[in-house]
Formats: sequence, C-alpha cells, structure tokens
Amino acid sequence: MGFFDSSRIKPYNKTPGQLPISTMKNNNNSEKPVDFIREIIREDIANNRFGGRVHTRFPPEPNGYLHIGHAKAIHLNFEIAKEFGGKCNLRFDDTNPTKEEAKYVEAIKQDIRWLGYDWEDRLYFASDYFDQMYEYAVYLIKNEKAYVCDLSPEEIRLYRGTLTEPGRESPFRNRSVEENLDLFERMKNGEFPEGSKTLRAKIDMASPNLNMRDPVMYRIIKKVPHHRAGKKWYIYPTYDWAHGLEDSIEGITHSLCSLEYENHRPLYDWFLDQLGIHHPRQIEFARLNMTYTIMSKRYLLEFVKKGIVRGWDDPRMPTLAGMRRAGYPPEAIKKFCKVIGVAKTNSIIDIELLEHFVREHLNNTSQRRMAVLKPLKLVIENYPEGKTEELEAINNPENPDDGTRRIPFSRVLYIDRDDFMEVPHEKFYRLAPGREVRLRYAYFVKCTNVVKDNKGEIVEVRCTYDPVTRGGDAPDGRKSRVTLHWVSADHCIDIEVRLYGRLFLNKNPLDFPEGSDFTSNLNPESLAVKNCKAEPCLKNAKVGDKFQFERVGYFVCDPDSKENLPVFNLTVSLKDEWGKIKKFLI
Repeated sequence: MGFFDSSRIKPYNKTPGQLPISTMKNNNNSEKPVDFIREIIREDIANNRFGGRVHTRFPPEPNGYLHIGHAKAIHLNFEIAKEFGGKCNLRFDDTNPTKEEAKYVEAIKQDIRWLGYDWEDRLYFASDYFDQMYEYAVYLIKNEKAYVCDLSPEEIRLYRGTLTEPGRESPFRNRSVEENLDLFERMKNGEFPEGSKTLRAKIDMASPNLNMRDPVMYRIIKKVPHHRAGKKWYIYPTYDWAHGLEDSIEGITHSLCSLEYENHRPLYDWFLDQLGIHHPRQIEFARLNMTYTIMSKRYLLEFVKKGIVRGWDDPRMPTLAGMRRAGYPPEAIKKFCKVIGVAKTNSIIDIELLEHFVREHLNNTSQRRMAVLKPLKLVIENYPEGKTEELEAINNPENPDDGTRRIPFSRVLYIDRDDFMEVPHEKFYRLAPGREVRLRYAYFVKCTNVVKDNKGEIVEVRCTYDPVTRGGDAPDGRKSRVTLHWVSADHCIDIEVRLYGRLFLNKNPLDFPEGSDFTSNLNPESLAVKNCKAEPCLKNAKVGDKFQFERVGYFVCDPDSKENLPVFNLTVSLKDEWGKIKKFLI
C-alpha cells in the first residue's frame, strides 16, 4: 500500500475535457504512426492505459532563455496533446535558486506564446509542490527508503564507485528512522550549513546503473532566496527526485524527455513505485543538435557574460529570443521541428535546413523594398534636372493582395558598389563602361563614364537612359542580362543595416585544438554594421516588420530603431543551400 495523502495533493481532474478513445484521433485521421512516440501513445490509448487520456508537459528550468532545441520539445509536447485531444502543461522546474530568476520565467512564457502555443490555465511550478515533496520524503524515511548523509559532495562521488566497480555504502546509511526524521527536519529549518548534509534514497550501491546508487534527493541551499518561495526553504529537491513527483501530481500521462534521461528512468520509476502514486510513462527522444550551433545554456550564459554577444536576444544566438530579433518567423521554426521529427538516436541537423524554411516562409509573406548597402552614386546625364517620376513597384509577387507602391525616380541615384566594375571579368554581367542594364521598375541605362577621387577610387558612375524603356521593357525587344536595384538620391533615407553571420566558423564549435577553447572557432566577422540608403517608405517600418531587400536578403526592423535612423537586421540571405536540403528531404 503506497503513500497517497489526497488532502495535501493538488489532484488532476480525470473527467473534464477528457475525450472518449474513439474520438482521440490524429488530425489527418491517419492510423499510421508518425513516429515512435505517437505509436506508443496510440498503443496506450488502445489499451486504455491512463483511461485513454493524453496529458503532456513542457518543464523548463528558469535559469536562462529557451533555444531552438527547446523549440523541438515545445512543439512535440503541445502538438501531441493537440493531436490526441489532450492537454499540455507549462511547468517551471524551479528547484535550484542559485541559478533561477523571475526574468527567465517571463522570457520563457513570451517565447512559448510567440511560437503559438497556449497552456491555458495550466501554469505550474515545482515550488508549488515543495510541501508535498517534503511529505513524500518523510514517508520514504519512515519506510527506511531514505536517510540523511553527512558525506561531502566529493566524498559522495568517491563512494559512488565506477561503471566497473560497485559503490561503497555511506557510514551514515543505517541511521535509525527517528534520527533521520530529526535531522531532516532540522535541515529544513536551516540548522546546518550548506554542503554539510543531504537526504539520499536508500536503493543499491552495487547497481550497474550509477543513478540507482543512493542518489541525492535534497541538498541544503541557504545563501540565495528562492524567486517565488523566498526564504521559506533551506533544502531543495534534486531534479531526479522532483521530476517524477511533479509529473505524478499533475496527472501527466506521457513524460517526454531527451535521451540523456534514459538511464534515469529506473530511478523515476523507483520513486513513484515506492510512493504508490500515479505513475506516468517516461519516453526518451534524441535532442536537437545543429551545425554551427552550441545549445548548452552554460555556454550561452558565458557568451552573454563575456560580451561575445550583445545579450540573450542577440540575433547570432540560437535562443528563440535571438531568432525572433533576427526575424525568424515562428511558423518556419515549427515547420522545421515537424520535418526533422523525433528519433531514438542522436544526429546532427544542418542549419541550412532551418534557414530554408525561414526563406520559404518569408518569400511568401515579406513585402519587397529596395535598399543599397554599399552606395555608389549614379548620374543619368540625359535625364532632366529637377524632374521626379513616381514608378509603380510590386510589393510582393507571391501575394497579389499586397498590392503596389510608388517609388520616386530622379536624375541622381544610388546603386550598389558591387554592381559596377570598371574592368569587368568574363563572368561579370552587371554595369560596366559601355554596357547597358535594366534598373528595377525603371529604365535601361548605359554607362558612359566614371568619376574618381584623388585616390583613384570611383565615386560616381555616369550613364544615359532610354526613355522608351520605362517599366523595364524595351519596345525593340532587346534584353538585359541583369536587373539592378537602386534608390533615388534626393528621396532615399539613411538606415543602419546589421549584417549578422554565423557566430562560429566550425560546423562543430566545440571541436577545437588542444590548449584552446571554443573561442578559437568564433567568427570575427559575425557582425558587420553598415550605413545604407533605402527607399523612403521604410521610414514607416515598425519594430518586427519584415522585408525582402531585393537582391540582398530578408531583413527585420530592430528595436534599436530611432525616428531618424531605422535599424534592420539581416535574417537570412537570398541564397539557399539547395544541395544539402534536397539530400535531406529526398
């Protein structure tokens, strides 16, 4: 008979919102499993395990910002709950006050909402259950399944043994129940210094699974108050102890964990079995690993503290806040998570695949604008001085409903310096002396001359235009191999463009030479800031507005924007690594 004090537990509701098994179908009505986790869940439903319920949870620790790896777990848990007519909780695993802050709680909630998921009224914290966890621990002590140990953390590691050698029992393992109860209560009351005592489960010091060798359940933490509980507690549960209890109290049916917790599952089961309480099913899946990316929060925090990046939301970071600031659409991230799916073995996904889905979404949704990143003045010699035309430009060729806009055209323009070469090589088809090109939405122009400064640098390109080619088509049928983007010098605005690249040069940032560290793989050119010229309508851009700068890439308006100087971040370039993507998708 297990311990279950219903007066102290916040019970899960077994009936409201529960669907009959026959109605809990995959949204596409397919009986074929999508992946091994969904297959397990379908089997559980068919066998009426958990009464046909499906209840998952996403349990982040509030000790940092969420990253793209967390997005995979969020997507998996919320989507599975949706598919099977179930529920998904948001629960903060706030069991270590030395690393947790309230600001991370709010940031995590913002990220999950941004991805489009809603935990409704099911927001929980591990700290909600600290009283109940304490009572559970007392129950194990009374049943001689837990004891207070005076070994130091280092001594516990030494006594633990190795994969090939059994551990040694603590000299405090056989304390009496009465002594353990007294010491544990005094630990709770703050009578002992940090690190002096722990509460450990009494299992098997010779177990081949090191996690079963009398694991620590509680440790003393006194110096730092808890972000919610304040100074009420001086002892805090370890993850292994708290994890299963939280799942059980909330009535979770399927506890989806990353693969490193597979060896912890016997401990998860042992605690729940000893207490005789609701026992969810833990299922492990491979976490997301991606090229050019580090996802360890320890490293990410180091990036921030050392000033390697500008903050947790730096667009070079793999955090969801960073990706949001970079202009990544949440829809693209969710599609990426859906395509890569879940597996039982670890693998590495090319970051180009994520970028592909970002481009795909932005191509369909982003309005087009013209911006010149490296301005070079172009003067049309035969265009009337003082004259201005307004030309019609398409906002988004992928979406006719976005309509058109008017852009000013005048005698003096800016083109991109990379679009001109005085002595062109064989494969350069853009503007050069004597060559004619098309200006987007405007006219054909031919280069007649260049103007240089006293250092021999080209500062101005002289051209003539053909008035009958307005709109970019020649009545005589002649063609131009390229079309250049441009802005009117008299009407353009100044903008700041931040060209973000990958933070690391190596596909595996943690593969570095002996004697160095990950910083040896940092990309010194991961950020370039440029003062650019843009068409005037961009002065009305709002923070978060996304655009395709024609022939350049996709950009988003940054929060650092000022009234007289909009700031735009590069999301992704127009180039797509099709070779790798096709290989992955075929």
